[in-house]
Amino acid sequence: MPKQKKQPVQGSIFATMSASKRAVSPGRAAETVGADVVLPGPSDKLWVLPHGSTTISLHLGDCLAGMRGMAAGSVDVVVTSPPYNLGIRYGVYDDSISRESYLDWMEKWSREVSRVLSSRGSLFFNIAGKPTDPWGPLLTAQRLGKVFQLQNTIHWIKSIAIERSSNGDDHGLEDDINVGHIKPINSPRFLSDAHEYVFHFTKHGDVELDRLAIGVPYKDKSNIGRWKSTAADLRCRGNTWFIPYKTIVSRNRERPHPATFPPRLAEMCIRLHGVSRADLVMDPFMGLGHTAMACVHAGVSCIGHEIDPGYFSVSCANVLKAAQAASKK
Repeated sequence: MPKQKKQPVQGSIFATMSASKRAVSPGRAAETVGADVVLPGPSDKLWVLPHGSTTISLHLGDCLAGMRGMAAGSVDVVVTSPPYNLGIRYGVYDDSISRESYLDWMEKWSREVSRVLSSRGSLFFNIAGKPTDPWGPLLTAQRLGKVFQLQNTIHWIKSIAIERSSNGDDHGLEDDINVGHIKPINSPRFLSDAHEYVFHFTKHGDVELDRLAIGVPYKDKSNIGRWKSTAADLRCRGNTWFIPYKTIVSRNRERPHPATFPPRLAEMCIRLHGVSRADLVMDPFMGLGHTAMACVHAGVSCIGHEIDPGYFSVSCANVLKAAQAASKK
């Protein structure tokens, strides 16, 4: 198992879709986050009374220990992005271990995910590499292939440029476009990296998906009704998803975690699997709570694990604010 810089204090937070009522267990004084939302102190639990049966349950602690306390087959969708082993500076996690130790750890937690994942469940696994180590994500996916079947490979596009005249077609554009954000690489050898992988794993490689839940309209409307499968103006989006980061002013204040994915990415994964078949979503490496925020928006239950107390605190605030916003709609 990868090394940790220090052992975090154990604790948990439980929240649900509706933030209109609250009940805080005895313990340390709570900090007010919004008019009807309270963020508990480190030793507290927060119960926000449920909206329907949707519950968001966030836990501070190691995901392996957390998952061992869960029933087999109890999770329908896992959306997660574990540390990449690229030497990223996290709070309590050492991201610079040997390749073999890292791959062994990948297999270890993925086997526990397999135990708690339902037979028709999906694991959406986000990972990035770096120009000097392009094999990292592929070797990691290969190791997870000892546990799961790789059903789809999705490319999360963070920045893209489209020329108006590309392929002799102006695409209805008035001008060339260049959208999204990337971290530039100042190197004469490498291109700036504008994408990350999202590997879609299942137990047997045969899980049916709700492809049109994230579909896009046809450009050529003559396709509509031409075939039985195209009765509506909607087609499969494909495996390239352009999802830009939200523009920020201060990384430390607005995005204190060094490697996060947007909530929109997690929500698209959940909707692709099928919201009606996603009774419980899990993120074993919760970070700032973006998967849980996506679950709040999609109206599905979620359980998250995070080992870093600082990230855990931010994720609690993020999810509670998302629940408060959802309750006002």
